Amino acid sequence: MCDIWRIRQVREITPRDLEPHLTSLRELNVKWIVFSGGEPLMHSDISSLSRVCRAEGVRVTLLTAGLTLEKRADIVAASIDDLIVSIDGPPDIHDKIRGVPGAYRRLQRGIEALRQLRAEMPIHGRCTIQKGNFGELRNTVHVARALNLNSISFLAVDTTSNAFNRPGGWSPGHQATVALNTAEVAALESEIEALISEYENEIESGFVVENAEKLRRIPLRFRSRLGQIPAMAPRCNAPWVSAVVESDGTVRPCFFHRPIGNIHEHPLADVVNSDEALNFRRNLDISRDPVCRNCVCSLFVNT
Repeated sequence: MCDIWRIRQVREITPRDLEPHLTSLRELNVKWIVFSGGEPLMHSDISSLSRVCRAEGVRVTLLTAGLTLEKRADIVAASIDDLIVSIDGPPDIHDKIRGVPGAYRRLQRGIEALRQLRAEMPIHGRCTIQKGNFGELRNTVHVARALNLNSISFLAVDTTSNAFNRPGGWSPGHQATVALNTAEVAALESEIEALISEYENEIESGFVVENAEKLRRIPLRFRSRLGQIPAMAPRCNAPWVSAVVESDGTVRPCFFHRPIGNIHEHPLADVVNSDEALNFRRNLDISRDPVCRNCVCSLFVNT
């Protein structure tokens, strides 16, 4: 679940902003760039930005809520390698969580338009589990099939970090609207066991991205927030293999850790290899770091 696409401030990385950093992309051997947000389809020139990246041999993935996908399907089909769409559950659940009547139908029409233009384009779904949909995982897999997606993945809602344009984090009251209580966590555990049992083939084939072990870890995130078990960091090497560049140029080692520089002040390669960045990585113990231990969106790349 993400609502920062509602923000109206015009802050974006332009092709002109990126051009001075193309040497850095080559030096760092960048292979994959993900456009997220906010809502990247609200970018004023996403096609040109993507073309600059792809001209360097970089794979470009776009994350979207899909509300304007139908309108911009031609741009996406021509300039993006693969797509990840946010899906919160069956139509009524999706619309309620998005807070937009007809949001599911708009997403559906966008996917259909994209399939007509480029049938083979990989389109994946991502579902953030929270209070409004924790009992709908099996239905969400069914919906992902109906939408003709290539896969569906699940993750727990992030309630505690400052990431995703939440300076100071969410208030306790806001957290309570999306986090699960003890009874709801137990219901989620039952739903996950049913998902594992009933959708064994989808898990085995990779249509459901997470295997049974990873699915069973999701409720543990909610239990740790309730103080029932210690928080445990996932397997992750994101700060060593990737970086996050925000719309104002701020660079972070991942979505959740503090900034290490800005591309409007220094080349990207200099930022990620600065003394500050090197010291951060050298001293980071993921198993002990409180930010890492509460992370819901990890990345591990074999190197």
